[in-house]
Amino acid sequence: MSVLLSVRKVDKMYGKGANSFQALKEITFDMEEGEFVGIMGPSGSGKSTLLHVLATIDAPTRGDIYIGEDQLSGMKEDQLADFRRRNLGFIFQDYHLLDSLTVRENILLPLAVAKRPAAEINARVEAITAAFGIDRLLNNYPYQISGGQKQRTAACRALITDPKLLFADEPTGALDSSSATDLLDRLSAMNASQGTTIMMVTHDAFAASFCGRILFIKDGRLASELSRGSQSRKAFFQQIMDTMSSLGGVVDDAN
Repeated sequence: MSVLLSVRKVDKMYGKGANSFQALKEITFDMEEGEFVGIMGPSGSGKSTLLHVLATIDAPTRGDIYIGEDQLSGMKEDQLADFRRRNLGFIFQDYHLLDSLTVRENILLPLAVAKRPAAEINARVEAITAAFGIDRLLNNYPYQISGGQKQRTAACRALITDPKLLFADEPTGALDSSSATDLLDRLSAMNASQGTTIMMVTHDAFAASFCGRILFIKDGRLASELSRGSQSRKAFFQQIMDTMSSLGGVVDDAN
């Protein structure tokens, strides 16, 4: 495996002078192609800030971020927008689907914007929606489907362009236990079968147990790291719970 994401001494400051706040402090780590990495930490630890900085939604104050051979911190906004569109996928807690478009139209939108051939678009839509079990919902509108189906639609839209790196920000936060498990099972299957590289921010130890590695953040710093290795997901879940408890985080074990 080769390193896909390289993060070196990344800081993030908000405000100036006496009103300044340092949300990230010298974050350094690597992520290899094909990994499924989770980011966890207590509320206010900086985990969502880190994801936003890595995903080019926000910019670091200092430090270097590389995705492949590309150094993000040296890019201008128009270059970042183009890089984001070509290389990154996003799943958010709130779906961000367009109500005026069908499930099919929501999913194919990134390919349509990129002016890909119709035959390629149709083939990709069929393949990805079959993998996420929503191929029978393509003509429905978002208001006609469940929350779990909406999030799977959002996942398909994020993956339709075959991104180098998929960012998921609390993707199960608005889902019930069954829908959350279904989504995580399918993301995990994509990671295992297609080598899809995924970084997921979550407060939920159950969701995190689907990952292969967890980075824990506290007070803006990397505080600890866990790798699942060959242990069962149940054993990894308990290890995550123990680590979160030791960091003083609120652990969600409702699932």
